[in-house]
Amino acid sequence: MIEQNFSLIDESIQLELNVAELYRIFQAAFPQDADLWRELYREEKNHAALIRSARDSFATRGNFPYDLISDSIEDLVKDNAKLTTLITRYRKKAPSRKEAFRKAVEVEKLAGESHYKKFMGRKPKTRLDSVFQQLNMDDNAHADRITAYMEEQGL
Repeated sequence: MIEQNFSLIDESIQLELNVAELYRIFQAAFPQDADLWRELYREEKNHAALIRSARDSFATRGNFPYDLISDSIEDLVKDNAKLTTLITRYRKKAPSRKEAFRKAVEVEKLAGESHYKKFMGRKPKTRLDSVFQQLNMDDNAHADRITAYMEEQGL
């Protein structure tokens, strides 16, 4: 069971890193939107670091906040494969600006990303939940922020 839990956590970390890489590609491809993509990139990297820190500090003691991540290894593996394909494609040829924004909103609705958002938006159940929410207070609601930015830009 512990090995399965670590696999779930590791896939969640990889999901955050893959999303960050996608945003880094968008940052390079769209200078007019670089500030937004840079901020989202940094936040996704922070999400990965937060989950990694929780794994290293709490998982072996059975205190990992599993509500923070998806409970489906299959969904995480599938979503990571999808992201890896997008990253490979967009490294070769960047999408249109509009497609990049649409894809970002879609990515933010993936299983792992939506679990993270739900965890950060709910009332903490434990002191540990509260600590993680405080550490990540400003780094959420990505899909909403991307959509609002799209509307401001007329996309």
